[in-house]
Amino acid sequence: MAMATTQKLPADRCELGEGPTYDAGSDTAWWFDIVRCKLFEHRFATAGTIAHDLPRMASVVCRIDDERQLLAMEDGIYARTLSDGALSRLAPLEADNPVTRSNDGRVHPSGNLWIGTMGRKAEWQAGTIYWFDGAELRPLFRKVTIPNSICFSPDGRTGYFADTSVNTIWRVALDAKTGLPSAEPEPFLGEKDLPLGGHFDGSVTDSEGNLWNAAWGAGSVTGYSPDGRILRTYEVPAAQTSCPAFVGAEFDRLLVTTAWQGLDGAARASDPGAGFTYVIDGGFAGRADPPFTMPPRNQTE
Repeated sequence: MAMATTQKLPADRCELGEGPTYDAGSDTAWWFDIVRCKLFEHRFATAGTIAHDLPRMASVVCRIDDERQLLAMEDGIYARTLSDGALSRLAPLEADNPVTRSNDGRVHPSGNLWIGTMGRKAEWQAGTIYWFDGAELRPLFRKVTIPNSICFSPDGRTGYFADTSVNTIWRVALDAKTGLPSAEPEPFLGEKDLPLGGHFDGSVTDSEGNLWNAAWGAGSVTGYSPDGRILRTYEVPAAQTSCPAFVGAEFDRLLVTTAWQGLDGAARASDPGAGFTYVIDGGFAGRADPPFTMPPRNQTE
């Protein structure tokens, strides 16, 4: 077990903390409380956190440019204006299916998005993982129950995704220019690869291609080499760790969201750190999440 300083950020406790990312230009971290329809904005320079109310559930946020973000929400993919929070829908996302909502996602080095959907009550195989380039929303993998761990190798040639319900992370060869699969997925990590148990939840890859996974139910983040070897495990003071993101000027710190969703009163009392957001000072070799590349036809909308 690796030792590192872990800091709790000054932000409200999340029922389902998820979807963190970091904007190096403004030294700001963003994440969600999905079920409470909140978008959190934490500025490290001032140690201040703002909670923005959203009109519906959202789970993925990424940079478009200095003025806009992309948000994956329960019924669509939206552009959000930073100055006033205004939302403009770019594409529907299973908007005609009241059973599902958005879940895990991340931008590929090409600038295109992978985004997963799932049942609001984790209905069996109700979800799908999609590819979105700003014009086309294309299904990639269907019959996924809880899509998670969507991330990519630094060169864009390998993609990863998990179905938390079956506790497996797959990897798949990709076209580096588009982020589209060029082969069938193959298993990468399974239950035996979780050093403290739990289930594979969100993941991110570092500049060396190592995958860092938050294990739901195990209160930990573990690093895996590209060949699947366990590198290090860091404990987090909350059992339901959900998703990591690299933060800091050197991307050498790891922010981790957590949740208290599904815990009864006694379980919450025994897990007082559940739902808070943490930063691990682990000397990571992280990297920035790429921005989403808006196609020309949407640049002036």
